[in-house]
Amino acid sequence: MSEIAHVPKKYVFLSGSPVDTFNFGKWVGEKLRAGSIIALTGELGCGKTLFTKGICVGLDVPERYVNSPSFAFVNEYTGRLPVFHIDLYRLNTLDEEFEIGILDYLVRADSGVMAVEWAEKALSLFPNDYLQVNFEVLSARRRQLELVGHGRKFDGLFEELLK
Repeated sequence: MSEIAHVPKKYVFLSGSPVDTFNFGKWVGEKLRAGSIIALTGELGCGKTLFTKGICVGLDVPERYVNSPSFAFVNEYTGRLPVFHIDLYRLNTLDEEFEIGILDYLVRADSGVMAVEWAEKALSLFPNDYLQVNFEVLSARRRQLELVGHGRKFDGLFEELLK
């Protein structure tokens, strides 16, 4: 018996301001369940960290604790679920990603939420079920966020988005 391949679901959100980006991230965070892996892609300064901050607030992490892990590589937060916020900006090879323990965090994500900035550097390591958020700068304040659901884990999120 053959299995029908899963077609990734897509949704485009147009953000008119940093507040819109944060609030959309918060809405997404409120919907996430344990085992959620979020892959954030896009150029420097496009809103990945702001969106992640919104996700964390949606998961009941106090906003003041959330900041970019560019130099620490990984920040862990405690909220409704544990959050593992990873930033791969300064890493150039898979060997460096292995050194910071990315595979360990992918396993630990089963108990919480993992948000990875500059995820395009490690997508080959991701499991089949993850949410990719591609950021595109449209102007100084406007951004396009394209959400792509890989696997079935985020089907419920897309159903709510498309209501």
